[in-house]
Amino acid sequence: MTVATAPQRRLKRRRRVRAKIRGTAERPRISVFRSNRGLFVQLIDDDAGRTLASVSWTEPDLRTLKPMEQASRAGALLAERAATAGVQRAVFDRGGYQYHGRVKALADGAREGGLAI
Repeated sequence: MTVATAPQRRLKRRRRVRAKIRGTAERPRISVFRSNRGLFVQLIDDDAGRTLASVSWTEPDLRTLKPMEQASRAGALLAERAATAGVQRAVFDRGGYQYHGRVKALADGAREGGLAI
């Protein structure tokens, strides 16, 4: 019997969710990668295979914030960039992470910024 590590279990969940969620031009996918230091978020059109907008924790205005503030501000910043790209609605792909903590704060920040998830 093999024992899966935590990253292997997350990738399995990620593949299972990714099989069901697909981003389009009208409703792109919000892809989340959470590291120990911060968040990386992309707005992806899977049909065209391109990224419409992205936010990284390494940006100067996010770098100095605490993790939860950083996540909610990243969501609001993504919503602003989505609006400039002409996107009002999106589908949320949590990337196999639990919808809790920083991932939930990111989604809430995007909703408060005007993005319909």
